[in-house]
Amino acid sequence: MMLSRAKPAVGGTPPPGDRRRKKGKEVPQLEELLAQRDFTGAIALLEFKQHVGEEEEDGNLWIGYSAFHLGDYKRALEEYEALTKQPTCSPDVWVNLACTYFFLGMYTQAEQAALKAPKSGLQNRLLFHLAHKFSDEKKLMSSHQNLQDVTEDQLSLASIHYMRSHYQEAIDIYKRILLDNREYLALNVYVALCYYKLDYYDVSQEVLAVYLQQVPDSTIALNLKACNHFRLYNGKAAEAELKNLTDSASSSFEFGKELIKHNLVVFRGGEGALQVLPPLVDVIPEARLNLVIYYLQQDDVQEAYNLIKDLEPTAPQEYILKGVVNAALGQEMGSRDHLKIAQQFFQLVGESASECDTIPGRQCMSSCFFLLRQFPNVLIYLNSIKSYFYNNDTFNFNYAQAKAAMGNFSEAEEVFLLIQSEKIKSDFVYLSWLARCYIMNKKPQLAWKLYLKMETSADSFNLLQLIANDCYKMRQFYYSAKAFDVLERLDNNPEYWEGKRGACVGVFQMILAGREAKETLREVLHLLKSTGNSQVEYIVRIMKKWAKENRVPF
Repeated sequence: MMLSRAKPAVGGTPPPGDRRRKKGKEVPQLEELLAQRDFTGAIALLEFKQHVGEEEEDGNLWIGYSAFHLGDYKRALEEYEALTKQPTCSPDVWVNLACTYFFLGMYTQAEQAALKAPKSGLQNRLLFHLAHKFSDEKKLMSSHQNLQDVTEDQLSLASIHYMRSHYQEAIDIYKRILLDNREYLALNVYVALCYYKLDYYDVSQEVLAVYLQQVPDSTIALNLKACNHFRLYNGKAAEAELKNLTDSASSSFEFGKELIKHNLVVFRGGEGALQVLPPLVDVIPEARLNLVIYYLQQDDVQEAYNLIKDLEPTAPQEYILKGVVNAALGQEMGSRDHLKIAQQFFQLVGESASECDTIPGRQCMSSCFFLLRQFPNVLIYLNSIKSYFYNNDTFNFNYAQAKAAMGNFSEAEEVFLLIQSEKIKSDFVYLSWLARCYIMNKKPQLAWKLYLKMETSADSFNLLQLIANDCYKMRQFYYSAKAFDVLERLDNNPEYWEGKRGACVGVFQMILAGREAKETLREVLHLLKSTGNSQVEYIVRIMKKWAKENRVPF
């Protein structure tokens, strides 16, 4: 949601804003333009004065300041670097230069410049954030101890809490500041953002509305509102919220346009992902994660793994995604190492104090136990959250497998049949488990229909073996015999003849016991005669003799 570059970037020059207003023929003063936050107008005025030889005192410094606040960090960088090369340069310029480096993602240069500046609250806040970027806990704590109980320092602390996923701590700070400073309306956006991260999307909307009543055209606030709609409703509802922003997002801040382009890809279910997301990786934090998700959706597991393998996870979503990718790769490659890594990531999230009672946390624990094949524990966690996923095909797929693995075939069959996704329904795992459920629930004819719908392949051969053996175990000898007959035709393996022979004799036995229709004998004889084995004649002779004695047509 917030700009947090991890690689150096160069911001382009934003198009001129429309905030300048003429007051007759009177030329506005610099102080007036800065007070109105008309930074485009301020730059125009300063450049004009330089051009006509009426240079303002500290004119270049104010140009750098205005460019920085417009988001034109490249221009600000040029101005501040030029100033530092002048012998009369104020030492305070170094901290401004350091802030510009920071916003360009040039963190090493930012630290070097900051250390050349005099000690100040701004310098300490910047070093605080740089320590977080460098994951230097010692420096982070040192800067933390230097923070004062002033608004700027407390806002900086709240920001670090947010980036370290300590959202409730950040909310507490923002609310405390708002109690004393009701006019700081923008803090409502930060509070709303924290609630969004805590999955309280409706609460986020309520808090956000306070700010949007006063600033209805805010890019960041409207974008967050769209994200809430995406979570609460769907992508179309979210996209509708962004409609008014798509044409004007770049009028003030360049990163606003990038953020909206990124989110539109998500709202549209990945449409345009390969065109939009790669340039935004390490510019918008979620871009890498969403690109990984896109590759997973396209079944390009290796590309997903290449993109995420070097990511050091810091947030639950990153741990979960690394777990999913390793699980998918482990299954695809048959790699126990990747499956072990996935299981550890899932366990780490599921057992963490912050996630153990959340829906994603319980999903992680169910996935962990699924990989460990501890299905009683899988069902404990899935049962606790199933009301949230009634129509979710992926959830139902895993839930049904766990049910079947525990022998609850009747319930498993019901859940399997809830699945609508054609992709899942064509997956061999789905077909094989559903066939087993049919057989165990005494519906072998439905399992046989699943086979008949498949094209000839290794999967159809494996399904035949499952039907043949499971039907035999369940004394459903007729369909077992049919399956063994096809297997024998495809592969002249003696075991298939033995299975077919036993199944055919089993059908005959069921007929004798009155548990199978006598008319079935005709097809059994046909199946036996299709085999050129010396034992066939003896078995057929006995069956025909019984049929004649009992007047059964054959």
